Amino acid sequence: MTTASPHQGIPDKPTLDGLEAKWAPTWDEQGVYVFDRSVPRGQVYSIDTPPPTVSGSLHVGHVFSYTQTDALARFHRMRGKQVFYPMGWDDNGLPTERRVQNYFGVRCEPSLPYDPGFTPPENPGKQQIPVSRRNFIELCERLTLEDEKVFEDLWRRLGLSVDWGHTYQTIDTRARAVSQRAFLRNLARGEAYQAEAPTLWDVTFRTAVAQAELEDRERPSAYHHILFRAESDRALEIATTRPELLPACVAVVAHPDDERYQDLFGTTARTPVFGVEVPILAHRLADPEKGTGLVMVCTFGDTTDVIWWRELDLATRCVLGRDGRFLPNPPAALDSERATTAYAQLAGATAHTARERIVELLRADDALVGEPRHFNHMVKFYEKGDKPLEIVTSRQWYLRNGGRDAELREHLLGRGRELTWHPDHMHNRYQSWVEGLAGDWLISRQRYFGVPVPVWYRCDAAGNPTDELIVPAEDSLPVDPSSDVPPGFTGDQRDAPGGFTGDPDVMDTWATSSLTPQIAGGWGFDDDLFARVYPMDLRPQAHEIIRTWLFSTVVRSDLEHGQLPWLNAAISGWILDPDRKKMSKSKGNVVTPADLLDQHGSDAVRYWAVSARPGTDTAFEVAQMKIGRRLAIKVLNATKFVLGLGAAAPGAAVTEPIDLALLARLAQVVEESTALLEGYDYARALEVIERCFWAFCDDYVELVKNRAYGDAGDAGAESARATLSHALSVLLRLLAPYLPFVTEEAWSWWQQGSVHRAEWPSAAQTRELSGAGDADLLAVAAEAITAIRKAKSGAQLSMRAEVGKVTARGPAALLAELQQVAPDVRSAGHVGELILEEAGSEELAYEIVL
Repeated sequence: MTTASPHQGIPDKPTLDGLEAKWAPTWDEQGVYVFDRSVPRGQVYSIDTPPPTVSGSLHVGHVFSYTQTDALARFHRMRGKQVFYPMGWDDNGLPTERRVQNYFGVRCEPSLPYDPGFTPPENPGKQQIPVSRRNFIELCERLTLEDEKVFEDLWRRLGLSVDWGHTYQTIDTRARAVSQRAFLRNLARGEAYQAEAPTLWDVTFRTAVAQAELEDRERPSAYHHILFRAESDRALEIATTRPELLPACVAVVAHPDDERYQDLFGTTARTPVFGVEVPILAHRLADPEKGTGLVMVCTFGDTTDVIWWRELDLATRCVLGRDGRFLPNPPAALDSERATTAYAQLAGATAHTARERIVELLRADDALVGEPRHFNHMVKFYEKGDKPLEIVTSRQWYLRNGGRDAELREHLLGRGRELTWHPDHMHNRYQSWVEGLAGDWLISRQRYFGVPVPVWYRCDAAGNPTDELIVPAEDSLPVDPSSDVPPGFTGDQRDAPGGFTGDPDVMDTWATSSLTPQIAGGWGFDDDLFARVYPMDLRPQAHEIIRTWLFSTVVRSDLEHGQLPWLNAAISGWILDPDRKKMSKSKGNVVTPADLLDQHGSDAVRYWAVSARPGTDTAFEVAQMKIGRRLAIKVLNATKFVLGLGAAAPGAAVTEPIDLALLARLAQVVEESTALLEGYDYARALEVIERCFWAFCDDYVELVKNRAYGDAGDAGAESARATLSHALSVLLRLLAPYLPFVTEEAWSWWQQGSVHRAEWPSAAQTRELSGAGDADLLAVAAEAITAIRKAKSGAQLSMRAEVGKVTARGPAALLAELQQVAPDVRSAGHVGELILEEAGSEELAYEIVL
């Protein structure tokens, strides 16, 4: 492979300006980051790159986490690996739908026919135009292509070493086919199934919501104390926050040990207003300390109602529809004139309005005790929704994930223990999530822009769908059952007697995103590539989606391949604003990266990102970027200075003690930073490398530059120049994963090829050059020159001012070390006389006579 950067001269005035525009296209033209797929799996390092959601704009949090991954990718590439580093675009699902609706001023109406000539309005108004599902999907694809180009341009500017020949979408033909193939195999093995069950439902988006998509939000509420009547006509006071669900009541429950109600268990009570008879039962989840200890069970007010309904085998009386309004007709049990008359006042009302009306009905029935008692409590929301979730009964698709299978749950917990976590404590989040699963993974959604559930249903003689499934062949995927015809049928048999009907739902976005290793790796499309990259080496991601993306990917890989999808999980933290709150677009506190890159440069912004420890939430801090920019400028200046000294003669010997000391220290730094990077601790590795670089610039270069100029003869100059050249080569390579633009620029002034394809420094090679060098000498010399500088600064003298005498007092061992580097200390400090006196102290003390 031809690599980047022809050798070029040293510019008169090195600058950081324009480096991104110079090197990003050069890397692309020269194929510096192209993955060589001909190598065996053992020589590959593959990354399951997170596909950013292309339904808006990138923010600085993306820059933060993706830069951390890129540093690791660059390190492994320099270590000799072929790095499979693809980029995906998550253009699937609700965020894209909402963006398309707002951008084009349209809404999806599946009943409409496709209009091949449809053009969205140039200036969309508030009233959205209804379009067919196919027209809507075409607009989704059109807008995401525009968004992806913007994202790609920013990633290139940031210097991500992605192979742009390997990109994918989560909604393109390949992704749909992979997702549908995996689903059909789950279905064939009995891992995917349909069930009519209580489902968490967002009434705004009219779609089912999975457990992983929930978030709790505080909302105002009120306890309403209402009176039921036992068979003995005993009044039973029950406190509830959802009085409007009274017509859905199917039981009254108390704790089995609650002595107040022992005589009632097994009997019945009548509901107020509606007069429906319901059983009084015992269950451990009823809290004797809460309210009166009695609870009315409704289908369905919350997830505890679902547990009681299932475990106590209760009736189902649903009153809320998918639009969040009360159904037009009451449940069958409400068959008395009294009940139907009361229910008629609720039909068609929202939950809020129905609550107001039922309170008035309770008052009229003398069944409301006192006034409602107001308080705030936590309510479950869809993470993208604005209204509290309801629970409706619907037929949905589920995938087994251990939520209802203790053996499978334990197996998946074991997979979590097999995975190597960075940092290690993030495994606790995985374990807590799996242990707390309350049910299987609900994967169907009632949306439009997504991967269709790839099944049809046979229709009976009346044209009604049956439970008999028709599935496509794998080689026909992807399919859309709403428009495609199943094998053995014709289009005119759709929804006809003896014909077929298509499943109208799409799959949860996580059902596709959980297959990113398979999509990116070419599973079923390019099996040779898949064998070379799977299982992948690294999954980088944020900690808040361990429960969703990471766990769901483990589930799919385990079910399909019987193994983990990757060997390592590197978990990034959040970016916090100055008030220590998470930055997010929904909170309106994000910082967009383009301005930061303009102001500070890509390397400086990258420096801030990779300075954060793995898994640690980090404050947005411009000051850290300024430090990074100062470091990048120093790289240019130090390189220019070292190269300006001239090259050492070929095979020049390193002979001077301080030169050998620097090489010994450099070998330690290479060894330490390499081990840290291999352990995914890129931040500590940077600390080690940066500390060495500044010591090299501020201390070593100053100590030896006079000798490098030839002040101490040719042999001393050759030793200094050889050391400076080797050290510069090592340090540029060590910094390359972090500061790719400036290191490439500096490298190009004196080396062939790209620094990013150069071999990672070898500690053994540097140690061989250092021979018996003592790294401690460097610290001793630095301490001496620092003391001399401090004295000159205190006297307001130039650093070039002559020093008459320096006396160093301390232990014999340190004096012996100082003696070895004395010529360079005297030269650098312009010292006339250096006197060494043994003293009883543990450290050296300096007396300086200017």
